[in-house]
Amino acid sequence: MRAQIALGITPALEGRWLRILRYDARSGARDLVSVLERRRADRRREMRRLGRLFALRRTLFAAGARVVAGVDEVGVGPLAGPLVAAAVVLPARVYLPGLDDSKQLRAEQREALDGAIRAQAIAVSVAELSSSEVDRLNTRGASLEAMRRAVLGLADTPDHVLVDAHTIPAIAFAQTAIVDGDARDGSIAAASIVAKVYRDARMRELDARHPGYGFARHKGYATRDHVAALGRLGPCPEHRRSFTPVSQLGLFA
Repeated sequence: MRAQIALGITPALEGRWLRILRYDARSGARDLVSVLERRRADRRREMRRLGRLFALRRTLFAAGARVVAGVDEVGVGPLAGPLVAAAVVLPARVYLPGLDDSKQLRAEQREALDGAIRAQAIAVSVAELSSSEVDRLNTRGASLEAMRRAVLGLADTPDHVLVDAHTIPAIAFAQTAIVDGDARDGSIAAASIVAKVYRDARMRELDARHPGYGFARHKGYATRDHVAALGRLGPCPEHRRSFTPVSQLGLFA
């Protein structure tokens, strides 16, 4: 029984065991009851937290919306690599324990949640803008364009789009911008995770294509090692020409 608990059990089986073990006076049984009750309490707290994350979506469903998408972008500030946005449509009934802003999660947590999101989602769309597009559009313009492409790439047309912080121009769908949306809304949080996992994988690919910069490690951000590598190697095509300190190094004549 202990081994099964360690591996995880269904709530129904957990309830059956609790009903049985509560009548067992042995110390081992009492210990198991404590473990199961803590697990049940933790799950209920998580369900309440997830309920709060999806509160706005429930309101939209009650008002008649059928397809609600969350959208977010990652990779706005790095010196190198793409800017990536994801749009995610989740079903009315969804269970994603641990769902949170991608920045608050460890890499292995993001990977696991990315798989769970993709397995449960009705639709997922990812859009990628190159470094040269970021240079041309500037960070705000590139962020909005990436999110626009991600939303338009969804297989299911949304009735309403939930966006982290910004309103996306040139889309015909109703939308709501939520400040800190990746921490306050479940659909946006899911999009932030999908975008982050996708971009991290792309940076590992770019690390293999352009060795020496450490892209797999710092994901293109302006770490001391990255700036030092720029000084030694000069820029590669993935570097953003308009970004400080790249633009100040005299590397682009």
